[in-house]
Amino acid sequence: MKILRAAVFAALPICGPLFGQSPEVVTPEVAPDVTLRARDAAIELSGRLLGFDGEFYRIETRYGELTLDSTGVTCEGVGCPSLIDYVAEITISGSATIGQVLMPALLESFALRNGLRATRTTHDEQHFGYTLTGLRDHKKVAEFSFHVTNTDEGFADLLANRADIVMALREIRKSEIELAKEAGLGKLDHPNRSRVLALDAMVPIVAPANPVQMISVSDLARVLSGDLNNWRALGGVDAPITVHLRDTASGLSQGLEDRVLAPANAQLGAQVVRHKSNADLARAVVRDPFGIGVASFSETGNSRALIIAGSCDFTLSAARRSIKTEDYPLTAPMFLYLPARRLPKLARDFLTFMRSPPAQITIRRAGFVDQAPEEISVDLQGYRFANAIQVAQGEAGLKALRDMTQSLRDMRRLSTSFRFEPGSTRLDAQSRSNVQQLARALETGAYDGRKLVFVGFSDGQGPAEGNLAIARKRAKAVRDAVEAAAETADLDRITIETEAYGEAMPMACDDTSWGRQVNRRVEVWLQ
Repeated sequence: MKILRAAVFAALPICGPLFGQSPEVVTPEVAPDVTLRARDAAIELSGRLLGFDGEFYRIETRYGELTLDSTGVTCEGVGCPSLIDYVAEITISGSATIGQVLMPALLESFALRNGLRATRTTHDEQHFGYTLTGLRDHKKVAEFSFHVTNTDEGFADLLANRADIVMALREIRKSEIELAKEAGLGKLDHPNRSRVLALDAMVPIVAPANPVQMISVSDLARVLSGDLNNWRALGGVDAPITVHLRDTASGLSQGLEDRVLAPANAQLGAQVVRHKSNADLARAVVRDPFGIGVASFSETGNSRALIIAGSCDFTLSAARRSIKTEDYPLTAPMFLYLPARRLPKLARDFLTFMRSPPAQITIRRAGFVDQAPEEISVDLQGYRFANAIQVAQGEAGLKALRDMTQSLRDMRRLSTSFRFEPGSTRLDAQSRSNVQQLARALETGAYDGRKLVFVGFSDGQGPAEGNLAIARKRAKAVRDAVEAAAETADLDRITIETEAYGEAMPMACDDTSWGRQVNRRVEVWLQ
């Protein structure tokens, strides 16, 4: 009775579907009635069974929606699940870029490492599933259902109680956050409600024979808006530019509007050729001598990627390392969004596995950029120090450059970086995930006996002293966030410091908003 009472009073007001239900499964409106009774029969609750995760029942009662521990009650009614032969059911919906290759590869790797067999069943172009069974006893333990379309559809399925996990190529939008709150799914922009699975990037591509080699983000925005419509303006031939993009519901296409067009106060032009898949987009650009597209880094096909350039002669190419460090300005994190309700234990184990070293290897093999931290020596960062030399002005600038070089030359840069939302002191989505990742590394003792230095950098707008102070403040804020998240770490075994060099090492030109945002960052250096 005490267990039941505790469960009732601690009940979570979380609404949602039967765990893992597919679009064909019954919704809570027709969920079966059950009675949960304390083992001493002193208290009982009746209502509609909304879900069971192998450990907790979730029912709708006259007292509201309640979550109860199955160890303290018995279940009576035709809808009661089996506690012995429980099969976890999880539905995952959203981006086809994530769902077609990456998630199946991760699930198959997870099954193999846990003594399970993953058997795939394809239903149609957008729906497939995996049945997980024991290798020895052949007992079914889980059913994973996938609905692979686009980011918009993923969030729509979650809001309609047709998905447990959303695969997204963009951050959740304010309207979706509000709808999720109203649906009782929790605050989906909270750090615990999302995680970065892997990294991709938005890459401008052209046909191999196109003579244009580079483009600025500003000019890319002008091309997309239709304001710049002839290759001659970019150093090419006198020919009209054809723009190729993914469909409007694609997270890649929406991210392009959010990250490139919106900062330039521009809107997408009317003359755009749309494509249903990344592969179709890349093939179309290869066939079009006057075409330009923005593709996923993982699927550029036989096209040629353009270098991102700026008016100050800084250039950045999309490469695995520049994407991982977020130095490449059009990095696109690949998100998983989770509602504020318990998933089955096996699903939680799968989510934990996604952060593991074996999962990072799987991510790389699938063609995406993993998040395994890498240490980058100074000799591999020549272009960054060249930028620093180029912008150093006067005696004060040269002194700052000497101080920075003296301090960092015997250290190694960690690929984990931290950047901030535009016009905000709040870390961006990838950086919030990086806080958790670095905190877990500290908890496991990965850097015991070493020195970590959080180094702040700024853009070059405004007085140098002010920029230095802001960079120092940001470095301390990131350090504090990581230390707070590393709850079980023995920080006495690690030396943690902060430093700042302001505008001394820019990654991009300061004459655009995206350039300034790239330059405002906190790096982690190791010794």
